[in-house]
Amino acid sequence: MSSTPYAALIMLAAGVGVPVLAALNAALGQRLGSPAAAALILFVVALLCSGATLVVAGGSFRGLVAVPAHLFLGGVLVAFYVLSITWIAPGFGIGNAIFFVLLGQIVSAGLIDHFGLFGARHSPVGALRLAGMLMMAGGVFLSQIVGRN
Repeated sequence: MSSTPYAALIMLAAGVGVPVLAALNAALGQRLGSPAAAALILFVVALLCSGATLVVAGGSFRGLVAVPAHLFLGGVLVAFYVLSITWIAPGFGIGNAIFFVLLGQIVSAGLIDHFGLFGARHSPVGALRLAGMLMMAGGVFLSQIVGRN
């Protein structure tokens, strides 16, 4: 995806989907009486969708055996996210849960970019970018903590 506006729109749609996913899976977990069962169902549906996309796009698993093991930790992280949001969100609130996830994303994204971790493009966090990140974190704080009083 080299087209910045196109990539931005796709990521905006993905961002819209995160709280929707949280709300839907939290409700599913409550209905089933098991956040773990809801997470498993989510992953089965995701597996089917990803598999269909792989087939349609003509992808393959060539080179899979040469992939460094640490690159598979993304699956562990996505499982942790889905399980934690499904379990925590019903009692903590979707907004609270997502806004704390967002705070974690702001910090980790800045660190990953700044140090070029995991093969990401190196993009130093300067004073202006740090100020923007702090403003985002401040907005999260104001909307979720202070805004409730």
